[in-house]
Amino acid sequence: MAVLKMQRISICALKKDRKAILEKLQSLGVVEINHVIEEDEDFKKMDTAGQKAGFEKASALAEQAIGILDKYDPEKKSLFASLEGKALIEREVEEQVRNERRDLLKRARQICRLDKERSEQLAEITKLSNSIESLNPWIGLDVPLTPAETARTAVFFGTMPGGTDAEAVYGILAEKAPDITGADVNIVSSEPSTVYVAVVCLKEDVQAAEEALRSAGFARPSQTWEDVPKFQKEELESQAADCRAKIGQIEEEVKGLSDQREKLKILADYYRVRADKYAVLGQIPQSERTFVISGYIPQCESAHLADYLTKKYDCMVDVEELREDEEVPVILKNNPFSASVEGVVESYGLPHKGELDPTTIMSFFYVFFFGMMLSDAAYGAIVAIVCAVLVKKFPRMSEGMKKSMKLFFYCGLSTLVWGILFGGYFGNIVDVVSEKFFGTTITVPALWFVPLNDPMKLLVFSLLFGVIHLFVGLGIKGYLCLKDGKVMDFFCDVVLWFMLLIGLILMLLPSDIFASIAQMQIVFPAWLNTGAKVLAIAGALGIVLMSGREKKNPALRLALGAYDLYNVSGWLSDVLSYSRLLALGLATGVIASVINQMGSMLPNNVIGVIAFIVIFIAGHALNLAINLLGAYVHTNRLQFVEFFGKFYEGGGEPFNPFKENTKYADVKEETLS
Repeated sequence: MAVLKMQRISICALKKDRKAILEKLQSLGVVEINHVIEEDEDFKKMDTAGQKAGFEKASALAEQAIGILDKYDPEKKSLFASLEGKALIEREVEEQVRNERRDLLKRARQICRLDKERSEQLAEITKLSNSIESLNPWIGLDVPLTPAETARTAVFFGTMPGGTDAEAVYGILAEKAPDITGADVNIVSSEPSTVYVAVVCLKEDVQAAEEALRSAGFARPSQTWEDVPKFQKEELESQAADCRAKIGQIEEEVKGLSDQREKLKILADYYRVRADKYAVLGQIPQSERTFVISGYIPQCESAHLADYLTKKYDCMVDVEELREDEEVPVILKNNPFSASVEGVVESYGLPHKGELDPTTIMSFFYVFFFGMMLSDAAYGAIVAIVCAVLVKKFPRMSEGMKKSMKLFFYCGLSTLVWGILFGGYFGNIVDVVSEKFFGTTITVPALWFVPLNDPMKLLVFSLLFGVIHLFVGLGIKGYLCLKDGKVMDFFCDVVLWFMLLIGLILMLLPSDIFASIAQMQIVFPAWLNTGAKVLAIAGALGIVLMSGREKKNPALRLALGAYDLYNVSGWLSDVLSYSRLLALGLATGVIASVINQMGSMLPNNVIGVIAFIVIFIAGHALNLAINLLGAYVHTNRLQFVEFFGKFYEGGGEPFNPFKENTKYADVKEETLS
């Protein structure tokens, strides 16, 4: 249960060693760059924006080429590929790719060019297809689809609204252009919405005829062709076939370059790392011959790094303690069990300076409550075994994923224990199977009690565990007050609340209300009942008088105290919130029992057995998934709202070291040797 102590490290070295020192720091990944020296007449910062942009562009080019290769020739990946993590490569492999980087960039450009050519060919096919589609209605035409003339006559083509026939066209011409004589109208083809026509008339009547027809919805074709539509269609189809053949050649050529995929991945990482290095290089104050790097480093790493740099290079390394008011980045360091819950704490917020790391204390409650909510031994065994196998099988999975898997492994074990205590094994599957298939009911006895038979007992214990959880949170608040020397705050904000709450609890236990809930009567001696009342009254009076102690106005002070005392209703709400332990625990068992009951209603024959197995597997898989999610969400809520609300704020910044932020592969780690 600790936050690693941070120190500030400052390195002043010769510029000739700048590249080597920066690359070493980046490969080690133990320093977060944070400069304290600003630019002046002696120390200036380089403008590395151009180089950084160039490296980012190269990395993006390699990424684009990888995406294209994945589109044409997808990698064969297992169902659990997302758990495999990044590959681990030797430094020599990375150096080989670095030496081949120019050739690899040419390959990347070639892949992108081929993909562009393919897109152009697809666009051309679309264009040709549209042209062919526009030609189809004119296939019956035995002359080119373009306006033509003879010595005396002319022909033009177009479309009319659906339902128009030759007689209607003649009627329009007679009505709108009565001076036209000898016009000939041919219906080439018809569709429900469009009629395709060819009109032959005298050359001097073309304009008048077209204007007359336009008044009735006539329109010229969007494209004209110099060849007969039938032959023109064949030509367009031939061109489309050539485009498809070209696309096939391009795709084969791209697939032939898929053997460069792994190298392109390493290349993308290489340029990404270089871009990060030049981003830092642009922040470093440099004089004519020296440069200065400053940043945060964990105390456990500072001595090793300082010793290595001073022995290897002609430089000065200064390690100093941080200022009291300096907000530093946070690294959590916990035992293997509690470390699995660090991701949950990080999702809420890391502790800021001076705050206690709640991970260790929270981890026990987290696993405890999670198991109580899921509370089925078989479900717990499945979750624990699956997580253990995945962690073992995929050692390179990301650190965050590995922590999550370990967390669910421990939660699975907790669920297994709670399931044994409550007698839940796929609900009541042992009872159902033994009765249905063997005619004798066999029940696995609960080690403690069965919640479905005694839900009020589970409710009482749920609230009891909630009170303990909240009291621990209040106790941590008291510890932090004493640690900071705030004795008055400890007494007023912690001790008085303990007095009030404990007094109220002792008054509640022998009451009829509690007896009706717990199905048991508790009797305290008279002196204890009196003591409980005195304790509660003293706590309440103390809260009213002391909560507003910073205010000098007595009336305002009492008003603030009374308002703070009203927060006892918040405590009641917090305690009742732990009834979700009962609700989710019962939900798991009830749904599991219903699934088993559904299966037991089938006949005892082969079909019935097969159907029973199908219902069993599908039903319990769904129940496990739903209640696993429910347990996760509500366990987080109990920590974030009820527990953290008593003492923890969060808001710390995570440690973000200068390191090799790769996407596809990690180079074997450097050591200080």
